[in-house]
Amino acid sequence: MTDKQEKQEQAAKPEIKDNLVETHHTIMLNGESIGYTVTTGTIVLKEEAEKEGASEGEKPKASFFFIAYTRDGMHDPRTRPITFSFNGGPGSSSVWLHLGVLGPRRTAMTDIGDLPPPPYQLVDNEYSLLDVTDLVFIDPVSTGYSRPASGEKAREFHGFKRDIESVGDFIRLYTTRAQRWLSPKFLIGESYGTTRAAGLSGYLQERHGFYLNGIILVSSILDFSTANFTAGNDLPYIFFLPTYTATAWYHKRLDAELQTDLRATLDRAEAFASGEYALALIKGAAISPDERATIAQKLARFTGLAPDYIERTNLRIEIFRFAKELLRDQRRSVGRLDSRFKGVERDAAGESIENDPSMSNIIGPYTATFYDYVRRELKFESDLPYEVLSLQVNAGWSFAEHQNQYVNVAETLRKAIGINPYLKVLVANGYYDLATPYYATEYTFNHLSLDESLRGNISLTYYEAGHMMYIHIPSLAQLKTDLAKFIRDSIPA
Repeated sequence: MTDKQEKQEQAAKPEIKDNLVETHHTIMLNGESIGYTVTTGTIVLKEEAEKEGASEGEKPKASFFFIAYTRDGMHDPRTRPITFSFNGGPGSSSVWLHLGVLGPRRTAMTDIGDLPPPPYQLVDNEYSLLDVTDLVFIDPVSTGYSRPASGEKAREFHGFKRDIESVGDFIRLYTTRAQRWLSPKFLIGESYGTTRAAGLSGYLQERHGFYLNGIILVSSILDFSTANFTAGNDLPYIFFLPTYTATAWYHKRLDAELQTDLRATLDRAEAFASGEYALALIKGAAISPDERATIAQKLARFTGLAPDYIERTNLRIEIFRFAKELLRDQRRSVGRLDSRFKGVERDAAGESIENDPSMSNIIGPYTATFYDYVRRELKFESDLPYEVLSLQVNAGWSFAEHQNQYVNVAETLRKAIGINPYLKVLVANGYYDLATPYYATEYTFNHLSLDESLRGNISLTYYEAGHMMYIHIPSLAQLKTDLAKFIRDSIPA
């Protein structure tokens, strides 16, 4: 097809338009009946025209799918908070935070978060945050039902910088149309969504004058050097170690004296990781044979792995090797997103896991319940596939702005807090999270270089679950309490 033919074909296509549906519902939260309105659909994000004589905003760039929950009643938008939510991947839709913790409907799992038998169920979420804040769930381009506009290339949105800009521009547009500029405003992101949220803290302030009251980071990764197992980078080996210890503790692979109290055992593992172990890794080949043997023995003690196996790894235990090795004698692997869960694989001889059981636990129930919910209860119809998690987007993601360096948005967040000293940050961590380990997060925030007067703006919470700690009911209950308190405390009296 020639360029002329392609232009003619694009011109013949109808212009995409907003497509919104409203429904009305009620839920009982804390003994109170709460009425709420759900707006489901797509908003067209447009770009100001650059050609002379063209009208402003005439060029569609993308159709953003979102689901917004607003509490009914006489709620003053100047005091009623609004929270924008997204997940990570970076090719993930917002379904996890939506149907896992925040929204008024929740995908039913077992109490520990294990896979229930199909068919799956959606239940009222007694832990929803709707009693505290209005909620807007955003699917970035190529996730959920969000798609690039006709004539636009999807890959243009699949990169660090453009993703932050497009999501930020959607947030501005929604806030303007919904007349919520004077509301207390929050972001909540999970996993790569925390990277996006930190980036947005700068972009929203600098591009749109959009100041936030708070940011919630669930299973945070802001400094990618802490989780990138590449030759010459020893940081991940240090920061993953306490999570290896937690995992071994959960599966009862530690010595008896280390099995009594998780938090006390983690304190010992952290001290070893940042002390003797870090020093040993720094020495590299200069380490003496006796010291190397001693470190291998101590690593074995804190990981549940055999000393000779640790010797063969050169004292450096990569995440997928650990996940495969810990329960090899049982012919089981452990999950990456949540190391409480065991995987059954073809054989026990491999070097890494072939399937993450913690992802397998959730992908089926969340997908099925969302498809049913969006049509049956929210009345939004689309025959497009709802891209719950696009591996294609993940694989093609561009970090072009960070060539020859690790992605690190911690500095963006530090600067945003410096400009807006009222911006508070809550960081939620799961002890059994092998994707974004809690000790790596602590390192990142301990190196944020915040002025001493602003260090109180950061708070960290911990849960005895994994990356998606909310699939574990006791952790979900605690997370709701922590999030509600954080939002209330982040709004001036």
